[in-house]
Amino acid sequence: MKLLVLNEAKHAADASFVERRCAVTPATVLRLTRMGLTVMVDTGAGALSGYSDTAYTDQGATIVDVADTLPAADIVLYVNRPLPTHLEQFKPNTLVIGHIDPFFQQELVENMAGKGLSTLSVEMIPRSSRAQKMDALSSQASLAGYVMMMQAANKLPSILPMMMTPSGTIKPAKVFIIGAGVAGLQAIATAKRLGASVLAYDTRPVVAEQVESLGGKFLKIDIGETGQTKDGYAKELTDEQKARLQDAQRDAIADSDIVITTAQLFGRKPPVLISKQTLALMKPGSVVVDMAAQSGGNVEGSVPGEVVNVEGVTVIGTGHWSQCVARDATDMYANNLLNLIDEFFDTDSKQFVLNLEDEILAQSVITHGGEITNSMLNNAYTGG
Repeated sequence: MKLLVLNEAKHAADASFVERRCAVTPATVLRLTRMGLTVMVDTGAGALSGYSDTAYTDQGATIVDVADTLPAADIVLYVNRPLPTHLEQFKPNTLVIGHIDPFFQQELVENMAGKGLSTLSVEMIPRSSRAQKMDALSSQASLAGYVMMMQAANKLPSILPMMMTPSGTIKPAKVFIIGAGVAGLQAIATAKRLGASVLAYDTRPVVAEQVESLGGKFLKIDIGETGQTKDGYAKELTDEQKARLQDAQRDAIADSDIVITTAQLFGRKPPVLISKQTLALMKPGSVVVDMAAQSGGNVEGSVPGEVVNVEGVTVIGTGHWSQCVARDATDMYANNLLNLIDEFFDTDSKQFVLNLEDEILAQSVITHGGEITNSMLNNAYTGG
């Protein structure tokens, strides 16, 4: 089978965004070729993450011009998703793997189904023990937690750790993390390493122990029944619960130097957690990072892709967090894809086996055989 990796910095739907990550590393190319795959890498695909074309060819890859190779590929790896112009060139039954963002890309998904492509959306990989090594969403989120904390620290006009000096003692900065999922926990860990005093909240009380194990304090708020979905995501709150939560968090936000919000709902618009009125209660120069700015926002006034001043508070909504550490982001994502391919690759026939009875593929393969095969997507598209 022929596997193709694109240079997504060259092939971008949004000219304002430059993808720095790549779907393979030289190390994963070596593993893939040893499995029996012919690996073709677009010119310069790894350059922005620190990997030269030579590094790939040394491990068995062939450097190609995508225009000539798209029709020949059996598997195409993306960090993001294909352009509409790519769909015209793929042959039927090509397996496309990437961050498809399927709940918000209905037209693209329908076109991929119509072209007879098999599409595997890495966001749909279940959060199970067996699938953990393939969970690209979590690997990128862990880096996002680190990056968000570092960006906040760079914008704050004071230091994070306590410092005792001849001129007096500087108290540690106060950091409040809303959402203790993968990104939130990494933000907590990073803030503690930097010497800050950390408070965190999550609608899932079960994560309190994880917060405390990292040295943070868990804010206990009674908003009634909460919990998580079977996939490990926090359940959506009622309007009444959201209002009670905002009221309860107001004091913690007002008392903080840095607030990081990480509340994102799978396949739905994220909740607004911080209003402009609450931002106005924070000290001038305080920093808020809105992880969900690009998908709707947790913070009123945040702007996707920008750093803005709202009520005297610096609000960071730049997004694409793992881009800031593209080398590690590439390494982690490439390993996720390698583990995914290895799990379902038959070494005898040298084929990727699309067994839709398998629990991982049943959820993550969203188009196959000319149809949209994921019931969640079909329901979302039809309003069911």
